[in-house]
Amino acid sequence: MKSLLLGLAALVLAVIPAAQAAAPKRPAAAAGSVQIDKARIDRTLAEMVSTGRVAGASALLWKNGREAYFGTAGHADREAGKPMRRDTLAQIYSMTKPVTGVALMQLWEQGRFGLDDPLARYLPEFGATKVFAGLDSAGKPILRAPERSILVRDILRHTAGFGYGPGDSYPEMEWARLDPLKRDHDLAEFGRRLARVPLFFDPGRQWRYSAAVDVQALLVEKLTGVPFETYVRRHIFEPLGMKDSAWTQPEERFSRLAAMYEKGADGKLQRASEQEQRGLNFDPARKLTMGGAGIASTADDYMRFARMLLNQGSLDGVRILKPTTVKLMATDQLDPRVTERSWLPGKGQGGFGFNFFVRTGQPKDASENRGAAGEFFWDGRASTLFWVDPANKLAAVFLVQVIPYDGTLHRDFRRAVYGDDYLGPKGD
Repeated sequence: MKSLLLGLAALVLAVIPAAQAAAPKRPAAAAGSVQIDKARIDRTLAEMVSTGRVAGASALLWKNGREAYFGTAGHADREAGKPMRRDTLAQIYSMTKPVTGVALMQLWEQGRFGLDDPLARYLPEFGATKVFAGLDSAGKPILRAPERSILVRDILRHTAGFGYGPGDSYPEMEWARLDPLKRDHDLAEFGRRLARVPLFFDPGRQWRYSAAVDVQALLVEKLTGVPFETYVRRHIFEPLGMKDSAWTQPEERFSRLAAMYEKGADGKLQRASEQEQRGLNFDPARKLTMGGAGIASTADDYMRFARMLLNQGSLDGVRILKPTTVKLMATDQLDPRVTERSWLPGKGQGGFGFNFFVRTGQPKDASENRGAAGEFFWDGRASTLFWVDPANKLAAVFLVQVIPYDGTLHRDFRRAVYGDDYLGPKGD
């Protein structure tokens, strides 16, 4: 679990190179419809493999109601000589978070909770959570009650004040001592332990990537009385026909799991440890079902989830969410007073909705990732990515298995999809 949390934390550092990468020399065009250039995307995926940045990659695009592109390059398992295929399973890590958000918002639609309800109304342990206010003259931590309660809204937009792993600060040291996300804890034990870790800031004051989505999973479990993994299978995966997506993968699928590769000090990819290979998906001793990570999926399966969002909450006659709920989730929810946003600005011009980054304006310069205002997306620790672009009626899924997170892969893939010059609509 420590390696997982350190990998998630590496995402913080990884978004910076994408923004600093060499920019195309041509000025960006103002707008225009996106034309999918299959050869350009093929070349980009092949270049990622030939330059040793990935062992293998696959990409799937849906546009204007049909499949617009599918392609692969390289190997799912380089050592075994297995090519990337359409049915290759990938560990998607934080791309689990949007799934969890959809599950919780289904319950919101049913009136099970209000977005501005105190979290402690449903999870009382968080009523006693304190805020870390520094150290006193003797070096002892100062803990105080928060200015206001943690709201359900806060756990959907990462403004609760939670952390996401061990480190040098007092809250991070308490995290290390209590170890909330240890694999042999269930979600209830996770919640009891997280509630004892001091908050970094008063709720609503800042944006900080955190374990809040795991709290969302706990809330789903508490409100329904159904194990979180079971709830998602019954209410999202099965209705959408996502037959290969799961936290707990059966043994017969092991051979389809892509190998995980890690970039060494020399910049070359090496096969990651056995623990990384199995991740959370193939651990029979695991008790914890994280809301923030843990699903393994295929390009086709996750595209069904993305298409549901693109189609405003329904797919093939099955409604998962109301259109207004999807719009709410895909709208920037950060108050303008939330100026401290950690590494989020490195994702582009925009803010944060409910478990999605939300693009609110055109790329500000040629070095920023290509995309369209109104799009919403998230990515994963192993450098996976998906996005939904309503302006172009487009959804994209990009699967690789590379740690630590490499945002330059996303920059290059987006340019292959949109072209170097694309800016899209002006947005807000």
